[in-house]
Parts: sequence; structure tokens; C-alpha cells
Amino acid sequence: MNKHQVEGRAEQVSGKVKEVAGRVVGNENLEAKGLADQVKGKTEANYGDAKENVKDKARKVIDKI
Repeated sequence: MNKHQVEGRAEQVSGKVKEVAGRVVGNENLEAKGLADQVKGKTEANYGDAKENVKDKARKVIDKI
């Protein structure tokens, strides 16, 4: 697990909290920021996942040599 995966997933959780809080108090701006944070977090987590996949595949290639 790398920092992008951790930070991305933390951003998703934080965004979800903002979204729900915004919905509960009727603050559309906070709700929208929460949704945006979730997208940003998902993007970063996906980048981290891809980075790990490349690293794993590189290790397999090196191990075969």
C-alpha cells in the first residue's frame, strides 16, 4: 500500500462526511465540496492502485530473470 492509496481513501471518507453533513444542514455548497472531494480521493486512490500494480508486475519480471 502506498501513500496515494491511503490519502485517496481518506479523502473519499472525508468527502462523504462533508456530503452528508451538507445534506443534513441544507448546505448545498458543503454537499458539493464533499462530492468533489470524493471524486478527487477516488482518482488518487486509483492512481495509487495502478502504481502498485505496475510495481508488482515489475517485481514478477525481475524475479523471472
